Amino acid sequence: MNLSRKWLSEFVDVTVSSKEYDDAMTDSGSKVETTYEPSQEIQNVVVGKVLETERHPDSDHLWICQIDIGEAEPVQIVTGAQNVRVGDLVPVAKHKSLLPGGIKIEKGKLRGVKSNGMMCSIKELGLDLHDVPYAIEDGIWILQEPDAVPGADIRPIIGADDSIVEFEITNNRPDCLSVIGLARETAATFGRELKLHEPAVKGGSGDIHTHLSVEIANPELCPRYTAKMVKNIKIEPSPRWMRQRLRAMGVRPINNIVDITNYVMLEYGQPMHAFDYSCLDGGKIVVRTARDGEVMDTLDGTPRTLTKDMLVIADACKPVGLAGVMGGANSEITEKTEFVVFESANFNGTSIRRTATKLGMRTDASGRFEKGLDIENTYGAVMRACELVELLGAGEVLDGCIDIYPNKWQQPVLKLEPERINALLGAKIPEDFMVQTLERLGFVVDGDQIKVPSWRGDVEGMADIAEEVGRFYSYNKIEPTLFAGAAQAGGLTERQQLERFAGVTLRGMGYSEILTYSFISPSAYDKLRIPADSPLRNGPVILNPLGEDTSVMRTSMLPSMLDTLGRNKSVKNEDVKLYEISKVYRNQAAGELPDERTIIALGAYGQTGFFELKGAVEALLKSLRVNGAEFTAQENNPSYHPGRCAEITVGGKPVGVLGQIHPKVAAAWGLGETYTAELDFADLLSVRAAEGVYVPLPKYPTVQRDLAVVCDETVTIAQLTGCIRKAGGALLKDVTLFDIYTGSHIPEGKKSTAFALKLRADDRTLTDADSDAVMAAVLAALKDELGAVIR
Repeated sequence: MNLSRKWLSEFVDVTVSSKEYDDAMTDSGSKVETTYEPSQEIQNVVVGKVLETERHPDSDHLWICQIDIGEAEPVQIVTGAQNVRVGDLVPVAKHKSLLPGGIKIEKGKLRGVKSNGMMCSIKELGLDLHDVPYAIEDGIWILQEPDAVPGADIRPIIGADDSIVEFEITNNRPDCLSVIGLARETAATFGRELKLHEPAVKGGSGDIHTHLSVEIANPELCPRYTAKMVKNIKIEPSPRWMRQRLRAMGVRPINNIVDITNYVMLEYGQPMHAFDYSCLDGGKIVVRTARDGEVMDTLDGTPRTLTKDMLVIADACKPVGLAGVMGGANSEITEKTEFVVFESANFNGTSIRRTATKLGMRTDASGRFEKGLDIENTYGAVMRACELVELLGAGEVLDGCIDIYPNKWQQPVLKLEPERINALLGAKIPEDFMVQTLERLGFVVDGDQIKVPSWRGDVEGMADIAEEVGRFYSYNKIEPTLFAGAAQAGGLTERQQLERFAGVTLRGMGYSEILTYSFISPSAYDKLRIPADSPLRNGPVILNPLGEDTSVMRTSMLPSMLDTLGRNKSVKNEDVKLYEISKVYRNQAAGELPDERTIIALGAYGQTGFFELKGAVEALLKSLRVNGAEFTAQENNPSYHPGRCAEITVGGKPVGVLGQIHPKVAAAWGLGETYTAELDFADLLSVRAAEGVYVPLPKYPTVQRDLAVVCDETVTIAQLTGCIRKAGGALLKDVTLFDIYTGSHIPEGKKSTAFALKLRADDRTLTDADSDAVMAAVLAALKDELGAVIR
């Protein structure tokens, strides 16, 4: 929201510098983004009067002009403009002057003749024909302003002697989207009087009720509709003061009628619209919802197909405007317009926002209505518009006002509780200051009762009153204090601690953490080769996605991990190890929220192979006290290589999967040989061992026996290891694979595997007989269960 300090001065007298104003307003809660000083862009430009003109001796299009700029001697300026005559008043950029856009003007020579500056066009001063309707676009600006005298500074004449303050207005304060709203905040901030004007309309040109009737068919979407009429309209440019105020606020002047509606919107914060009465069939306005498929051309010339949930302003036959968004081309004000209907209404903000969003046509009006406007503001705004009509001589106002207001606003009343306010703020603010502050903001305080004004719909309870008091008292004055009462000790839950510990463990093994979005493209499931009937395709769908690529919540961590690995590969990172601890989302029964599962995902390529990844997973499980993990070959996972994928189970319960990504899947992400693992964190916690117990170092020595057996190639190492552990009994403390061999001296279809077995008793030193007995039992079990024989 832009605010003209010159316009503001009409309501409150504040003469502080721009910096002081900006700092004070920001401190009181009205955040200032920046202040723009137009005068800094135009310097050393004055009004000049043309005294003489003569042809340039060496040019058939240049003129040598003598110009009075209010100094002792006239200045000589050479120009190529053909519209300059003796006696004309023109803008003159003197030697060492500055124009908008950083253009610097200095004296020089044109074809040998001295020129001590430049006469300016409206464009060179940053203006256009909307700002100066009587000027010409190509040529010098011939001034017709009454205050244009030789030597006068041009900046006040063009409105460049203003300061434009840009505020950041939050959605809960639509009252500050107006000059009056910001003037009220300014008056309260600086302790000055707020000077509000009561519109005065003479009228006397007939009665509106003989020409127009209004019906609200949907009071929920339009709780109030106010209308006034003006006849004998004269369409012409607005006066200079209005054009300059509109331009300062970022609105382009059009003509007096349109400018009046925009002026009132900026001053009061109430969007308005003007209809050509002759275009209203039946002399009637009906506020209703559109009919499905109904089409209306809006003022921008675009046909709009409407739906039944869109609110429209209609006459007896057709829609003539999109309520709160934009008027219709079929009721546009033209030079032939004689009767005008001024609309000032209050609409449901949610309805307006949905309509504007569906049609893709957000406007200044819709942006205000969607925030929820003051329902009591419609009458004052329309009366102000009619007052301006009479002030500008733009028409004759009819008597009477149509104001359809079925459900009157009920003023909220809150209790003033100084003790609770001070307790909440942690301050000792006097009650008198609280009352004074609230009254400056328009609240009515009667004893301990506070009547909330209609424009402050954001004030609903004691905490809101405390905020109003605190921001004007200044939060900078409130001393920091501890919370009252006993503060609860903060900390992480056990699950959070374990998640962080898992991250520390993985980082210690050289894995880098990543954080990705939880929404992905549905096409990612095709790239993962997931079957069409797989539950993994049934993830939550986002109702308002940013785009197709982010339209569903992921059911697997693989797309996010492979996306990141693929980007790293594309920028020539040749050895990458990544992990992420995040959530996947899987739909449950109808009516239930999705199941959010925390997954630990690992991904790597380069120097990492299957066994390196398996070792990292084993180390992670060990650090989390997840013991007894088994790795079973898995061939039916479509996203993984059928011969290099393992399901991870603990006590028969699946907790994850690891392996090489299927070559086709890897290629879809621009990757080569890539390895990933996915571990369900909740499942890991469910099989986690109890709290570790200290075990003293063994008193007796360990005996190591090596064992090499020959078995079928289809027998897995996990099967061999499990069989050895089971047969070894209590004396077997550890089993480690240290060799796999196929080749000469090994029958075809067979392989040789070698293990190191560590044996130890807790109460004695083992004898050879003890060790031999364990080895015999292990060999017997290997032969009987797996057909493995000693090599």
